[in-house]
Amino acid sequence: SGSAMAAVQDVEIDPEGTFKYILVRLQRPGGGEQQRDIVRGTKAAEFHNHIFEKLNPEMEKLGYECKCLGGGKIEHNSKDKKIRVFGLSTGYGKADHSVTVEILKKKYTDYEITWSDDKK
Repeated sequence: SGSAMAAVQDVEIDPEGTFKYILVRLQRPGGGEQQRDIVRGTKAAEFHNHIFEKLNPEMEKLGYECKCLGGGKIEHNSKDKKIRVFGLSTGYGKADHSVTVEILKKKYTDYEITWSDDKK
């Protein structure tokens, strides 16, 4: 079961542009096992809950409960290798962007990644 959680990508975000993102906690029903936080973001989502509504059934199939910890926006500049995390979700509240940055650093190891509470 640990391997199934490992199979879930830490980060899935669009390769370029500015878009909404959510921070999501995965855990096994009944608690016991290790929980894990993942980041998902895409331009395709008009609202933060669209991202969650797509992710949740996928994770349920793998046997996880999902809890959205909040959201914001990501500005991804792949040319300059920079990511900026900012903003908030009206529905889910503001994610802890510092946690999001630590997760992003696992995948984008050679990037400059910053965050702020700015709205824009």
